[in-house]
Amino acid sequence: MTVSDTTQAMTPRRAGQLARLASYASIAVALLLVVLKLFALVATGSVAMLGSLIDSALDALASLINAFAIHQASQPADREHRFGHGKAEAIAGLGQAVFISGSALFLAFESITRLMRPETLGESSVGIVVVVISMAATVALVLFQRYVIKRTNSLAVSADALHYRGDLIMNAAVIAALVLGGLPGMAHIDAVFGLGIAGFIGYGAWKIVQLSLDQLMDRELDDGARAQIKEIVNRHPEVRSMHDLRTRLSGFDTFIQMHLELDPKMLLEHAHHVADEVETELKQAFPGAQILIHEDPAGHEDVPKEPYRAAH
Repeated sequence: MTVSDTTQAMTPRRAGQLARLASYASIAVALLLVVLKLFALVATGSVAMLGSLIDSALDALASLINAFAIHQASQPADREHRFGHGKAEAIAGLGQAVFISGSALFLAFESITRLMRPETLGESSVGIVVVVISMAATVALVLFQRYVIKRTNSLAVSADALHYRGDLIMNAAVIAALVLGGLPGMAHIDAVFGLGIAGFIGYGAWKIVQLSLDQLMDRELDDGARAQIKEIVNRHPEVRSMHDLRTRLSGFDTFIQMHLELDPKMLLEHAHHVADEVETELKQAFPGAQILIHEDPAGHEDVPKEPYRAAH
């Protein structure tokens, strides 16, 4: 799981607000594309356009799910959910993957049917104009999503971005299918592109599953973030060493826990003061992070090591 430098400079509250704005933008763009592509499908009869329409319709549904998931993930911890509601994003991501996989299978079936019974496309120029408009709207959305992802590390927005980046490639394929499918002897090319688009949609669904499982299975932050944590901790002059560093992301929240090894003769009150100083330094790099620190006497025989991260 990756945590960017800009993400670390933003509080969970602000990250939630920005992610919600991105979800509203994706809903608006998806609905616009559905209307445009439905018009183009009626005009052209292209199965590749059908695939693009299905994808945009699912994008609209996924964006609605994301908006709800982001709202839930932004809620503060309560009595029943002491670690917050961040995993709502990951659960929504798995739901998206199911819908998207179904659409890929449906499109593959339609493409194979069209491959066996090719049809010459009509009014390709209408479809091309619609796709070009769709690509312009998608580019604007993807650039905004990129900005939000860098600052929030939102899984829901990342999943949405996978859809829309895929749309850019898909729309380029649709243009090629519309141009070539209208040529004599090339009626089958539309179905071929439809199969390719189905494969691309299925691949996008798998990537969303991976992102969701990373959070649901509490995957560690990336090695760069862990190295930064260790550097911050070890530069404190009174910290002898550290061990059992454990990290994870849950929605917009970062969780960090560790053991500090301190002078065995240090008074408990002073040890607590050192831990507070380390925590303050970490929160400057990871605003809003939930940090748990346990103090250990350095050199104690029962000090556990990190077998699961022995290489680090």
